[in-house]
Amino acid sequence: MDVKAIREAFPILNQEVNGHPLVYLDSAATSQKPVQVIEAVANYYKEINSNVHRGVHTLGTKATDAYEGARDKVRKFINASSIEEIIFTRGTTTAINTVAASYGRTNLKAGDEIVISYMEHHSNIIPWQQVAKATGATLKYIQLEEDGTISVDQARATINSNTKIVAIMYVSNVLGSINPVKEIAAIAHEHGAIMLVDGAQSTPHMKVDVRDLDCDFYAFSGHKMCAPTGIGVLYGKKQLLENMEPIEFGGEMIDFVDLQDSTWKELPWKFEGGTPIIAGAVGLGAAIDFLTEIGMDNIEKHEHEIANYALEQLSTVKGVTIYGPKHRAGLVTFNVEDVHPHDVATVLDVEGIAVRAGHHCAQPLMRWLKVSATARASFYLYNTKEDVDAFVTGLVKTKEYFSDVY
Repeated sequence: MDVKAIREAFPILNQEVNGHPLVYLDSAATSQKPVQVIEAVANYYKEINSNVHRGVHTLGTKATDAYEGARDKVRKFINASSIEEIIFTRGTTTAINTVAASYGRTNLKAGDEIVISYMEHHSNIIPWQQVAKATGATLKYIQLEEDGTISVDQARATINSNTKIVAIMYVSNVLGSINPVKEIAAIAHEHGAIMLVDGAQSTPHMKVDVRDLDCDFYAFSGHKMCAPTGIGVLYGKKQLLENMEPIEFGGEMIDFVDLQDSTWKELPWKFEGGTPIIAGAVGLGAAIDFLTEIGMDNIEKHEHEIANYALEQLSTVKGVTIYGPKHRAGLVTFNVEDVHPHDVATVLDVEGIAVRAGHHCAQPLMRWLKVSATARASFYLYNTKEDVDAFVTGLVKTKEYFSDVY
């Protein structure tokens, strides 16, 4: 993989921050965008901007073709069976909330159980808390192993005949753990439960095949995979989506409207009320083209190499605690002894190095780790070992700075 050539496609990386070359290590929060995506969105607005599905004029037809063409690119990218299973949303959060509100509130009752894990992002916790409160169902958590992984044995011990929904992230945004979601889906199905996979941190970084995973729902965001913000995807098995009611009502998602009642369009449009995120979908399609050309297997291999190199280099710095398993996705979450993560991130920013600090929308996991916050360096296809070297050098300077202060 020619990382130097890839970096040339990202104009934002060619700048200085605080007098230093930018080292962007925050792709788990949001990725940077290549010129191919930027130009695709700009060209949509310059050349074919129009609402979709509603008009027969030329621009409307071109916009509809671009929008629906992006849907088919998504279908192929995750190996869904049909475009009817691909719902465009604002992102992972909206996708999970759609399943929780439409499927969860309708199908659960008192005595039923929802199973998630301690490592989940708030977007995959709070919707299920609300479903449990509304239906009387119980929310249960799979225990984590000491290294912050989910074992199949623990999943099997938690999921039972009362379980109706299992919702697990594929890759942890804090620990980098790669969870056995395929095996967990099989366990869920043995007990008649459905399986939702939060794919926010997996879809940008590895090849995803929803049919191989046999998950019932899969959610992800575009902005973490080189696409614009505000666009995401909910995949759902057709037979489940057909029996679910929409949760947003208005234009575009209707078939027939009478004075007292209405009927809905067929899939996938019954879940896409109002003017959709057309430019975002076009950008997502361009991002999929970009990633596919590079190859998801190549991207995954590159990120593992960078993450392993970062782990090796960080292990040489005294007073640094690293969280998560040895085998992980492309991120490293850590703390520096006697230095708050926000202070670490602030001093690194002075050196032009962008990392994330805080609870990472995973407060239950922070409590499990017995910390209030952590710092995180996350890598993507445009990062290099030189970025890691700059990061580690900056971290050493940060330690020295606070040693002098205190």
